[in-house]
Amino acid sequence: MTSGGEGAFARATGREAEEGGADKPRYRRYQYELISPFCGPSMLEVGAGLGEFAAQFTDRRRLVVSDVDPDAVEVMKTRFAAHPNVQALQFDLGAGACLDDPVDTVVAMNVLEHFEDDAAVLSLLSRSVRPGGTVVLWVPAYMALYGDFDRRVGHFRRYTPATMRQVAQRAGLEVLVSRPVNLLGGVAWWAAVRLGRAGTPKSGMVGLYDRVIVPVTKVLDRVLPIPFGQSVLGVFRVPQSGHARRD
Repeated sequence: MTSGGEGAFARATGREAEEGGADKPRYRRYQYELISPFCGPSMLEVGAGLGEFAAQFTDRRRLVVSDVDPDAVEVMKTRFAAHPNVQALQFDLGAGACLDDPVDTVVAMNVLEHFEDDAAVLSLLSRSVRPGGTVVLWVPAYMALYGDFDRRVGHFRRYTPATMRQVAQRAGLEVLVSRPVNLLGGVAWWAAVRLGRAGTPKSGMVGLYDRVIVPVTKVLDRVLPIPFGQSVLGVFRVPQSGHARRD
């Protein structure tokens, strides 16, 4: 392993940088379909891991993929080598990292919950976004689902739509969307937590979930008002006057 952010990807996910991730294609597409309407032609993904989700955005004019873990960054440099519009770099939010050349959209998937002062980190994320652009977050939902897995990977909290809105407002951002997603995943995770089985997700179960549950979840998302879910989707606008400032 290399130095500087060593092992951060593995600590956050329970996976090594050398591992593949082809066992959740439907789930990643489900996330993409919810998130992509809010993404502009230039994007930064923070905490992109091995670039599995970001690979769906290679049609963007500019795509910056980043992670604090240098091993994950090396994997992404290889993965996106054929795409001149994609840049892979090491990006440490904990050290105050931000882009010199802002983008239209910053995306952070399961990142904010790893920081104790989440409003400060969200304000920092907004500094990499041009005025009027968007910050898109996908975070774990509901403290009733908090269990051993959350503790092991370093989650300070899980969110509700209300607490997500409050964090965004403290960070000086305009709330466009804050809602639960993945109802069936939330129910399954709640059952696992209650039974004391929410440790490291097993590959076989993840594959089954991807094949069977995700298609049903997508239908429910379209036809029902979802009152609960495994995650919260938040979309926030950076003020036109400039990057958000924390109160």
